[in-house]
Amino acid sequence: MNIQNRLQLAACAILLAGCAATPVPAHTGDVRFTQIRSAAIKVEYAGTTFLVDPMLAPKGAYPGFPGTVNSQLRNPLVDLPVPLSEAIRADAVIVTHAQHYDHWDDEARRSLPKDIPIFVQSEEDADSIRKDGFKDVRVLAGPVDFRGTMLNRTEGQHGSDAMVAGRGKRLGKVSGVVFQRPGYKTVYVAGDTTWNRFVEEAVARYRPDVMILNACYGRLVGYDGSFIMGKEDLYRAYQALPDATIVASHMESLAHCTQTRQDLRDYIGATGMAPGRVLVPRDGESYRF
Repeated sequence: MNIQNRLQLAACAILLAGCAATPVPAHTGDVRFTQIRSAAIKVEYAGTTFLVDPMLAPKGAYPGFPGTVNSQLRNPLVDLPVPLSEAIRADAVIVTHAQHYDHWDDEARRSLPKDIPIFVQSEEDADSIRKDGFKDVRVLAGPVDFRGTMLNRTEGQHGSDAMVAGRGKRLGKVSGVVFQRPGYKTVYVAGDTTWNRFVEEAVARYRPDVMILNACYGRLVGYDGSFIMGKEDLYRAYQALPDATIVASHMESLAHCTQTRQDLRDYIGATGMAPGRVLVPRDGESYRF
């Protein structure tokens, strides 16, 4: 082999080594979930950060909800895991229902920028939030496109039929939201609901890759069962979506929440659910999907 061929081979080797060392860019379809506290979460989707159900007040700011268990305790039970300035950093807000302070509270009203886009379930909720000075409040009356991501409102029911019949006005109307975009995983945030036909319809329609459910098993005095999902509902979601990741939110932050994170982890182990498919995040913890 002559000197010229040797030089050419050496040059090729350098080029190949350089190519091998070039980092592979991250998958653009990644979705990031962050548990803030209670039902407050962040969903970072296609480069847009959505803050869902912000309750931002310090520990003990509010009295317990009347008629719920442990209502003598003050909410929230714990402080935010991050500074308030970090918690409110978002491109848009989604309020699944504005009636209850654990989804939309006085601190959120004070702290969030008045021009931030806010998505709500109804004109009634929109009017309430506009009265607080927010200028860009949009109703999820159908599929809504926000920066290329489709937001779809889903129905829910905040308790059993008996609870709704007896305490429906206080429990109120609730909803969830589904995030969709080509090339990205479909994410379903179920909101404050029990497992019912509305949830089953949403699961069947959207077949989400990630389902985030409130799983604290909230209890009312004088009623059997719960008005928010619990561990058995976690298992229902796991069975209904065999290829999905299930995330348990809304834990250990309100007095009426009677199921702990450790309860869920013990149940996941006892039922043989795959731990990697069923996640129970701590406040402040994040995942990428």
